[in-house]
Amino acid sequence: MKKILYIALSLLITLGITGCNDWLDVNVDPDNPNNVSATVESRLPWIQHYYMYAWGSACMRGVTIGGLMSQTSTTSSNGKLSAWDPLQSSTTTSYQNWFIGAACNIDDMINAAEKTGAYHYIGAAHVIHAMGFMLMADLYGEMPYSEPLGSNPTPVYDDGQTIFNGCMERIDLALEYFNMTQEEGATPLAAGDSWNQGDVQKWIKLCYGLKARWLNKLSKKSTLYDPQAVLDALAKAPQSNSESTIMKHSNAGDQDTNFTVGDPYQTSVIWDCAAWGTTQRYTKWYVDLHKNLRGSGVVDPRMSKVFPARMSKIQVSDAGEILNHEWTRDEGVDVMYGTRRIYGALLNASVASSNVAKNYTITNATDKAQVLAFFDQEGFPYTVNGDVVSVTYPKGCLYINTNDYKQIMDLNYVDMRALAVSQTGGRAENDMYYYPSSAFNTVAGTGSFWARPDSDSDILTYHEMCFIKAEANMRMGNSAAAYTAYMDGIRASFARMQSKLQDWSATGTDNPDQQPMNQADIDAYMASGAVAQNAGELTMADIMLQKVIAMGIHVETWNDMRRFNYGAGNIGNFGQVYVDYVRPAEFVATNKIPGTSPTQENYWFRRYSQCSHETNYNKDNVEASNPLALTYENGPIWSDPVWWDKAE
Repeated sequence: MKKILYIALSLLITLGITGCNDWLDVNVDPDNPNNVSATVESRLPWIQHYYMYAWGSACMRGVTIGGLMSQTSTTSSNGKLSAWDPLQSSTTTSYQNWFIGAACNIDDMINAAEKTGAYHYIGAAHVIHAMGFMLMADLYGEMPYSEPLGSNPTPVYDDGQTIFNGCMERIDLALEYFNMTQEEGATPLAAGDSWNQGDVQKWIKLCYGLKARWLNKLSKKSTLYDPQAVLDALAKAPQSNSESTIMKHSNAGDQDTNFTVGDPYQTSVIWDCAAWGTTQRYTKWYVDLHKNLRGSGVVDPRMSKVFPARMSKIQVSDAGEILNHEWTRDEGVDVMYGTRRIYGALLNASVASSNVAKNYTITNATDKAQVLAFFDQEGFPYTVNGDVVSVTYPKGCLYINTNDYKQIMDLNYVDMRALAVSQTGGRAENDMYYYPSSAFNTVAGTGSFWARPDSDSDILTYHEMCFIKAEANMRMGNSAAAYTAYMDGIRASFARMQSKLQDWSATGTDNPDQQPMNQADIDAYMASGAVAQNAGELTMADIMLQKVIAMGIHVETWNDMRRFNYGAGNIGNFGQVYVDYVRPAEFVATNKIPGTSPTQENYWFRRYSQCSHETNYNKDNVEASNPLALTYENGPIWSDPVWWDKAE
């Protein structure tokens, strides 16, 4: 991928800005191509990148809405998403990167490919076209589909079903082109493909996997949902991890940056969106899935790879070098039942450059006991004189620099940040620890499997296919087949993660969270109460919660949650699928999400509003698209189900 992106770099401004315009008619400089002269192998990786950035933003925001991630801020746009009090400013990034960076270049690439008989590029173009517009329909419900890439600056909107059907047709069209033999001399797909490195069979598997994913999304549509059609598509989708479509990324230095948002090109789009800065945290609900699934009390071996750890009980030399330390794992912010975010913004850790003395007046006995237990946990020396607790934060340690004792335990919410060499002061390509201070080697976060600069992007994986297969069979009443697929999905998730961990370990990193899992721990987990041990005890909750764990930071988790009404217990006879799931404790935006009972569709966060580009410049068509479309400031558009999420 790195080679492809470097080759294509000179095309960025031309492809991003002039890709939709035919008015520039001048002699062509080969070093500065225009939208007509740009080659297919130069254009494809940029289309792939900008689609991926739209997807990455949707993944981060989707799991924030879904309760897997939260924010330090309670007032930022992403912080408001965590509170289910959304702002329109949260809805721009996916739209912008899809339309401005990717979609406007697709027809030009198709035209260029047609001239040379590069049919596989045409197939790839149709796949990405379908993926991008399906993403738009998943997020926004309605969207310009039939007219958005033409000359009309105010295109009309299409409804979700029209977009869905159009995307399915595009996949069928893509399959036709992938099954064609390219003309002699046509550019091979491998020259420009940053997803599957030109492997046409993997593209075909991707097509059928997308069909299965999208057909399964119709589960609320009694007249349209066909679980057998889902299974038929799955039979031609990835059958092993080696057939998954996974985009690789790099932590190399000197990376150029995305013209839409200014993030680096070669790093993971999930890292760009979720772990570049210091504002994002995982949640307790998500942590609990990894340490108490099915009430087992069993710790998932994947837990230490997903949730970052920080140094604790740190001892440093006079020169500041770390002599001893332990690791403390993220405990997750309790956004569903806790009050910490209601109290105010979470604080980030600092490194004590010298011994820091603090006094806290604590009159509440329970609070005092918790604070003292925390100091014991960290090894901070303290004294107690009545209601005054005096503590010393030793040189080199991590601490929360605050005079408010109710915030000092924010240290337990470990920062998701991981450092990149070229963008955030990383020290080496194989060292993505988060160091808050360049003067110390104190590590405030080991990073997350899903969100390091060189983490992979799981576009469509075998483990997802397994869990879809399990769900479809469960809906058909075939518990034996559902159980087999469920177990295959868990095993595939472990194997997929293990493969990446082995790659990281081979780089020589000393990060313990980037080392492979112990196979004995995996075997013990598979035989434990965290996993259903036979078909008779398998539930839909077992399937979907293991899918949440396996998918990581992925927008399909939010799509699934909406299909099951966030586990409200009123979908089929499956009970509460997302166990212990409730709306955020700080939720107050009843104007935007007005439902009063979990059984009501508008009790839950259902969609994005249209972004400001559309409401500012295409307002009449926005208004015509949905009676609630213009209620984005203080109204209920956010709780209106998109087409596939509406029960028949």
